[in-house]
Amino acid sequence: MQLRDAIDDHKRHVGHATRFPGERRTLSGRFTGTGGRLVHVDADGRLRDFGSPLTGHAGLTRARFGLIVAGDVTWLDDVETHQSYVGETALVRTVHETAVATVRRHDLTIGDAHLTHVTVEPDPDADVDPSALSLAVYAVFSPDGREHQVGQLRFDDAVEVYHDTEHDYLASATGFDALGGELPMTIPEILGPDPVDLPRDRDGERYEEEQLSGELLAAVPFEDGSTVVGSLLTERPETTREAARDRLGELFDEFGDLDALVEAAGEATPSLPDSVPEREAIVADLRVLSLLSAATGLRIAGPDFDPHFLHSGGYGYTWFRDDAEISTFLLDADARLGVGLDDWHERSARMYVATQRPDGSWPHRVWPRNGALAPGWANARIEDGSGVDYQADQTGSVIAFLSRARAAGVDIDGLDAALVRALGSLDETLADDGRPVVCQNAWEDTNGRFTHTTATFLEAYSDLARHGTRLEADEVEAGVDGDPAAHAAERAREVYDALDDLWIDERGCYALRETPDGAVDDRLDSATLSLAAAHRSFDALSRTAESTAATHGAAVGGVDEERLDRLVEHVETIVDGLAHETDAIAGLIRYEGDGWRQAGQASEKVWTVSTAWGANACAELAVLLADHDDPRAERLAGRARDLLAHVSPGGSLCAETSYLPEQLFDDGTPDSATPLGWPHAIRLATIAILDDHDLLTNDPIPADD
Repeated sequence: MQLRDAIDDHKRHVGHATRFPGERRTLSGRFTGTGGRLVHVDADGRLRDFGSPLTGHAGLTRARFGLIVAGDVTWLDDVETHQSYVGETALVRTVHETAVATVRRHDLTIGDAHLTHVTVEPDPDADVDPSALSLAVYAVFSPDGREHQVGQLRFDDAVEVYHDTEHDYLASATGFDALGGELPMTIPEILGPDPVDLPRDRDGERYEEEQLSGELLAAVPFEDGSTVVGSLLTERPETTREAARDRLGELFDEFGDLDALVEAAGEATPSLPDSVPEREAIVADLRVLSLLSAATGLRIAGPDFDPHFLHSGGYGYTWFRDDAEISTFLLDADARLGVGLDDWHERSARMYVATQRPDGSWPHRVWPRNGALAPGWANARIEDGSGVDYQADQTGSVIAFLSRARAAGVDIDGLDAALVRALGSLDETLADDGRPVVCQNAWEDTNGRFTHTTATFLEAYSDLARHGTRLEADEVEAGVDGDPAAHAAERAREVYDALDDLWIDERGCYALRETPDGAVDDRLDSATLSLAAAHRSFDALSRTAESTAATHGAAVGGVDEERLDRLVEHVETIVDGLAHETDAIAGLIRYEGDGWRQAGQASEKVWTVSTAWGANACAELAVLLADHDDPRAERLAGRARDLLAHVSPGGSLCAETSYLPEQLFDDGTPDSATPLGWPHAIRLATIAILDDHDLLTNDPIPADD
């Protein structure tokens, strides 16, 4: 989205009750992509590229399609339209019903190419000559993210739009009947009071400027009622224009037949076992997590709907908290469901090792396409190491994943050394009282000593203690005493004991944080639901015979009865206290007093992350209780199912597209990043653990072996 578009959107939505002006929303429509370029097909059929963080290519600012009848254009985003995915793939089917014909589109992104397969079926009752129909294509490219100093080169088979290194192409399998450039919005139009619908009539006296913009308007003929329009994003000098045009020709030859396009979409989709539970949800979760992934394996948090950071800090980056937790959820779900995601786990582990800093920590945000440092506000350890603007939970989350991945058979050069360096980093941010030092929280809006951060430390230490490393004691770097597994086990016990300092007996929950000046902030916070999974990891230290720490004599004991009681009380207090229900939606708010992106709403908004986290925490706690022969397990399993239903297909927080938006207003309007990867991963893992322990139904709960 360029500034012109942001200003235009501001005119359209300023003062709106649930729309923040100046954003490019993905609240409707569906995405397509297979390992890099990410293209949004809005519910009305408009196209827009969102893959710049994944590939470095800006591509399409927008594209519209229309049906030309005897020279008159009917834009397809103005007619009745229906949209769906084709089967379990990322192939988007969009059907437009015009007055004279039905237009069927199939959109698929393949690498850096995007193909729109179009067929037209004239209405037999309409008086129209099929040969008089053609396709209008209005496309705006922004190579290198630029909307000015852009040029066009026109060939008989393609148009090349370029600025410097990025060269973008538009072509058609059936060529062009007509082709022209368009002028972008002028300064008077930008400063005027009214929004501008594009394309519009242009000043014919400025003909030379039509080749000095990224805007194109083409007429594409149909052959036997169909055509394919393609765009390709390339970088010079890696890809020559001859190679780019050849590539588009090859794609047209291969996918001129719709069946071939459907087959290609299927080949890019993970193959699920026939017996997988809650199939619709799991298909959607894996599709979303694949769409948000770069070729490196790192993921954006969500499509960057606010590229000018008018109302947020941006979403098109990799956070190591979100990404590592997604990786862990995927790893655990794959082990239970047998999806076959070994290459996903390996890519994630490789990039975590590659992006680790020398001090063992991970930076705030990186670009997913290459792991390079991205803009952020929590890089105190890169600056002078003494500031509190550092999110220590991120390092804990990566340790948990790498430990489990190593145990699952992922074998990456440097993994063991990375784990030990990360262990040392965790120790540096653990105070003498057994809790993390003052740092920034998971929601990135507060400093303090957080229960959530403490939970990630408990899980990280416990998982490393369980699975250990291949390094011998004399190979361990300074800062870690003796065997890493035994060292981690001792630290896990310290953190476990220190959690008592955060218990608030009057509220029956663990505090949100201890403030930097030592006061207790006893607000309810959904991030503290992470305690359930962390305690299961800690409990496994004493319950699994293969625990590496146990072989070194670091007996830490399991979760005791008093802690079980507190965990049950805490999770139920959080789930009850943060529950919010209206006529349109039901779920959990993020934390008490959350005022972010409320617009005109007087109360906190419901978050899909928090709701899914509640379901997962109840499921994890149900299994932990069952392991201790505690009859409360049945109750917690029921609560897990109830919360899971809110974020499952058909639930009030799950869109018809199968996507989970980050937040929703009380009237049911979705808001912010859509889809957000984190809740999709939590939903997937929650289904897997419930299914693995026979908890998706009301049947009695069997204990773990």
